[in-house]
Amino acid sequence: MDEDIPLNIVKGLTGVIHAFYLNEEIMDILREEEAKVVKCSMDIGVINEGFDEALTREKVICIIKDKRFRPPPLPTVILRGDDGALLGEEVFPWTMHQYEGREDLIWMGDGFVVFPHVPVRGGERFVMPPIPFVELHAGNGCHNVISCSPAPTSDLKIKNYYGYVDDPKLATILVAFDLS
Repeated sequence: MDEDIPLNIVKGLTGVIHAFYLNEEIMDILREEEAKVVKCSMDIGVINEGFDEALTREKVICIIKDKRFRPPPLPTVILRGDDGALLGEEVFPWTMHQYEGREDLIWMGDGFVVFPHVPVRGGERFVMPPIPFVELHAGNGCHNVISCSPAPTSDLKIKNYYGYVDDPKLATILVAFDLS
C-alpha cells in the first residue's frame, strides 16, 4: 500500500494545519516525556492509554490542528477509579443536555463532570483513552486505527523538534495505525 494515502487523507481534513509521520527519534523523545507525566496539578495520577496504544502501531501521523478541526467522537479525558469505576468524564457542548439538572454529579468547569457518589476501591486517575479516527479505515488500507492527544509537554516537544511555533491556538493529535 502507498503509505501516502493515509497522510493525504489526513492533510485534506478541515482544520489540519500540518500533518506528517513521526520518526523513531521523536517517538523516543515522546516516550520519555510521556513517562514523566504521572500526576496532574490536583495530585491525581494520569495515564495516557491512547499514547501507550499508539506505540504499538506501525505508523503514527502527527496532526497540528486549529479550532476548525472536527471534535472527537468520545471524551478524551475520563476519571477512573483503580477498580475501573467511571468517576468523571469530559463533556462536550452537544452532550451537556445529558447532564443538565442532575444532582448526582459535580461540574468541574464547563467541560468536565464528576460522579461523587460512585463507590471506588483504591485511588483514582485521569485516563486519556484511545479515540476512534473514522477517516482512516480498512477501506483505505488502515487497520487498528486510534487517535490520541499527547501531553502538553509532548505537544511542545513535537512543535520544537519540527520547528513549528508554539501557538496556543494550535494543538497536536496523534493518529496511529497498522498497514497490514
